[in-house]
Amino acid sequence: MNVADDKTIVREYFNSTGFDRWRRIYGDGEVNKVQLDIRNGHQQTVDTVISWLKDDGNLPELSICDAGCGVGSLSIPLAADGAKIYASDISEKMVTEAKDRALATLGNVENTTFAVQDLESLSGSYNTVICLDVLIHYPQEKADEMISHLCSLAESRVIMSFAPKNCALTILKKIGSFFPGPSKATRAYLHREADVVKILESNGFTVQRQAMTKTRFYYSRLLEATRQ
Repeated sequence: MNVADDKTIVREYFNSTGFDRWRRIYGDGEVNKVQLDIRNGHQQTVDTVISWLKDDGNLPELSICDAGCGVGSLSIPLAADGAKIYASDISEKMVTEAKDRALATLGNVENTTFAVQDLESLSGSYNTVICLDVLIHYPQEKADEMISHLCSLAESRVIMSFAPKNCALTILKKIGSFFPGPSKATRAYLHREADVVKILESNGFTVQRQAMTKTRFYYSRLLEATRQ
């Protein structure tokens, strides 16, 4: 199956059964133990990004592109702290949910723009471009193209997460492939950190901060890279 099919699968999944599943995971309602573990892991990644941005002390001055915003887990708190946000997602249902949550939380979305877009169609210029938990849906070659495009939009900084490829996780992924279920609707791709760093560097960025979120069912490597 080719790369174009990966994008189609992702779009259709997050506009159908995947939307309901991940809306629950990224919400605060009752979920099963696995979903709760993933919720907590994702929130740790979001919290790390927010802490990095707050530590710099200039959040209200920033324009931020949240590429693959999901239901707004990152965009909404950043907008609440005064950043100018452009939030996009390939799923129309996700974007609608994010906007509804923003209105409920913030009362207005004057400093936030929501759009239904895939990563390749994003345009504009932003101080910081962030892409969390998106690359797992795409193989390395496609991920390289996405990273390069995101770098072209960033004036100063790119922050992204990916599922790291190592022996242990590769084995776990292989075992998981023998147990298909209704919640497994997209392929999960692991990426070598060296490959991600290489493509960042080829686009003129240097890694400054990094973190690892590791729970029982959620593994995410987080990198912040700044333009040289």
